[in-house]
Amino acid sequence: MSLTFTLDPAVDPALRDGVLDLWTDVSNAGGAVGFVGRVDRETVRPELLRHLSAMAEGRHRLLVGRDAAGEVAATAFFSFNAHRLQKHWVWLYTVMVHPRHQGRGYGRDLLAAAADAARGFDGIEAIRLSCRGGLGLEDFYGSCGYKEVGRIPDAIRVAPGDDRDDVIMLLPLR
Repeated sequence: MSLTFTLDPAVDPALRDGVLDLWTDVSNAGGAVGFVGRVDRETVRPELLRHLSAMAEGRHRLLVGRDAAGEVAATAFFSFNAHRLQKHWVWLYTVMVHPRHQGRGYGRDLLAAAADAARGFDGIEAIRLSCRGGLGLEDFYGSCGYKEVGRIPDAIRVAPGDDRDDVIMLLPLR
């Protein structure tokens, strides 16, 4: 079974709740998606609302992967650059696959779908993302064609005394 991906799905309560649940579950499983430790839906909700607002303003786009039951199983948000000298690439944020679906290749499928979607964006030549060091994420993204292009040591403070590198990755689309 594979996921079905949709770019720019209609934002309705079911989608909002599905993304909120996904983000909460991924965070609570230890995923590096902006939170540390146990979180509840109300902790995650303000960040989701910021993403949805950016979508409404045309600054973000959403790619959703749904499982066979139609449940939100994966997401990635594209963020467009406002600076005129950086409009040829997009950021990829909040790349998530639900823990119950991990180990099935869905992360690779999500990144491939994101690359396909970005190739359809006018003038976009690359995808850039950053990830938290120390979790092997840079190796995973590297196996999907991304190249490490920068690293800021100790830029992410997970907890006092636990600083991680901010690893910058790039996928050329040409």
